[in-house]
Amino acid sequence: MNIHRSAYAAVVAVALSQTTGAQAQQPRAVVELFTSQGCSSCPAADKVLREVARDPSVIALSLNVDYWDYLGWKDTLALHGHTNRQRAYAGARNDRNVYTPQVVVNGTAQLIGSDRAAVDAAISAAKRTASVPVAMKVEGGKVLITVAAATDDRKAAEIWLCPVSSRVSLAIGRGENKGENLTYTNVVRRWIKLGDWNGEEKTYAVPVNELANAEVAAKDFDSVAVVVQSGAASKPGPMLGAAIASLKQ
Repeated sequence: MNIHRSAYAAVVAVALSQTTGAQAQQPRAVVELFTSQGCSSCPAADKVLREVARDPSVIALSLNVDYWDYLGWKDTLALHGHTNRQRAYAGARNDRNVYTPQVVVNGTAQLIGSDRAAVDAAISAAKRTASVPVAMKVEGGKVLITVAAATDDRKAAEIWLCPVSSRVSLAIGRGENKGENLTYTNVVRRWIKLGDWNGEEKTYAVPVNELANAEVAAKDFDSVAVVVQSGAASKPGPMLGAAIASLKQ
């Protein structure tokens, strides 16, 4: 996919700061829930994620995994990349804690996703960590993103853009959740690397019509999230900043 930058990047940055700067400056906690339609313990965690997503200072994301598909129901939202991401987190922590429902907060704290008290405590701790301001809006058929310059020594990170389905409800026909109607919040449908962040301000203008691909149709998502994360996809580190925006204009 082509990522379009232009000479008017400074103008875009000013516009973003005027319209979304205050929101971008808020402390952010990124909550990733590794879940599965074939996991009977997951619906309670899906409910917790739905509740914490109401907090405007939290970016809550559902990452459906595929390793329970053999139990009789193929997860229709799963990406094998989410399974790889969960395992990469475990490798970065030097543990073997890969399970569902598992929550990872700001790329570091891992806990049982249905434990609301523990999730709330991890979110509160994450909000006390200074974040890199990320501004994002959708305008003129493009997603406009600005990642601010560093104000400390955090300078090595990756910037990822994720098309997201804000709400998905479906009936489960087989497996551990047979007969259940499940609802998922902010389901990540794809990961698009925008580039590396080295501490300097970065600005991107991504055409909305380039967010879909052969596996994910435009009708499958209605929002977009961006995360700035230290480390690399193979060994993810702490989240440095994030934002989410609706594609509906």
